Amino acid sequence: MDRAAKKELVTTLNEVFKASNVVVVAHYAGLTVAQMQTLRRQAKQAGASVKVAKNRLAKIALDGTDAAIVAPLLKGPTVLTYSGDPIAAPKVVSDFAKANDKLVILGGAMGTTALNPDGVKALASLPSLDELRAKIVGLIQAPATKVAQIVVAPAGKLARVVQAHADKGEAA
Repeated sequence: MDRAAKKELVTTLNEVFKASNVVVVAHYAGLTVAQMQTLRRQAKQAGASVKVAKNRLAKIALDGTDAAIVAPLLKGPTVLTYSGDPIAAPKVVSDFAKANDKLVILGGAMGTTALNPDGVKALASLPSLDELRAKIVGLIQAPATKVAQIVVAPAGKLARVVQAHADKGEAA
């Protein structure tokens, strides 16, 4: 890479780190190209991104961002996974690490909070933002449904009594 390309990469990474809510750092030594492509595809589907960058350039890009606390983790062959959704990147990396033991989670950052590998896995176990929204909507709708059932129930009972009385009259 020439100097201009390096500056452009550092600027781009700096903007990405400032915009991301969560950054996960992992070692990827031993993964094949096909496995890395699978990781990238899964991340894209979940709304996250995967980047392999030179550690020195990534450390420069981290300066002045909330995620700067992950700089000490950037040693060896590292892959950075980041997303705006605080659950997407940890979930993708944790799921991929379960299937591929060569991907080792080193830690990460959520805002200004440093995450150890267990913290990343704990974030991954949380439901996604869409799942939480669906649960909230379900909780809000449930009482309304119950109220409607209670309001309709007396009329239904009355209709069944009248129908039973009518059936009894026809039988006689």
